Amino acid sequence: MMQQPSPSAETESLLARLSQRPGVQSTLIISRDTGAIVRSSGLLTAEEIEADGAAPTANGTYLNGTDGEVKKKGTRNAEDVARLVWNFVRSAGNMIEELNGEHDEAKLLRIRTKKNELVVVPDAKFLLVVIHDTPPA
Repeated sequence: MMQQPSPSAETESLLARLSQRPGVQSTLIISRDTGAIVRSSGLLTAEEIEADGAAPTANGTYLNGTDGEVKKKGTRNAEDVARLVWNFVRSAGNMIEELNGEHDEAKLLRIRTKKNELVVVPDAKFLLVVIHDTPPA
């Protein structure tokens, strides 16, 4: 298995600041090149899902396999979230390139749903992702 590069101190600092904001559910650092997870918090990894015997519900959250208790509110599979975010960022990059030419790029992507908001900050080597509760309108 190929060793993933480590985020710079500046990248780590930015993620730490973002994750301290109220309502933050989870954070991810994803390799910009491959989409591989470098670091995550607040999301279940494949190993945790397997070890706990968790089963997905219809809305993508996971239940404990033995007593049906939700482990964490809205907990999702980290690999699924990373894959979806990575594909979204690539698509957004293609759109920006077609609109503005090759010398432009996304600096911040925000996706707001009824349940939560994803903030993606693209870095040279990584994608920083913060998922938090949607603030009341």
